[in-house]
Amino acid sequence: MTEILAIGEFIDIPRIADQRGNLAVVEKDTIPFEIKRVYYLYDVPSGAYRGGHAHIAQKEFLIALSGSFDVLLDNGDKKEKVTLNRPNKGLLIKEGIWRELDNFSSGAICLVVSSDVYSEEDYIREYADFTASKRT
Repeated sequence: MTEILAIGEFIDIPRIADQRGNLAVVEKDTIPFEIKRVYYLYDVPSGAYRGGHAHIAQKEFLIALSGSFDVLLDNGDKKEKVTLNRPNKGLLIKEGIWRELDNFSSGAICLVVSSDVYSEEDYIREYADFTASKRT
């Protein structure tokens, strides 16, 4: 099931329930792009934040594998803050969206599935540049 937010989109991850534990699967049509890169954030110190950028073309899908954290989404017109805290629900962030991740709980792990490999040219790292790009 997909839940459309003002800016982002929650996508339920298919889950196989078993008395030995659950299995969640991201494959084929779970997310609307081909997976090119996977990385994860962990041991984020209390009070620290991650992100603070937008992508020009890359899409990302974030999953809280453990613990919880907040994601601030900004499309240049609206801002929206969501909490990720379930390993079977991910957040799709499309291109052109500023994101900041903070309020990481102890032991939180954020898995990021990306539509492309790392390319510094795809990043907008300064908020002023991001807002300027939305006016053109």
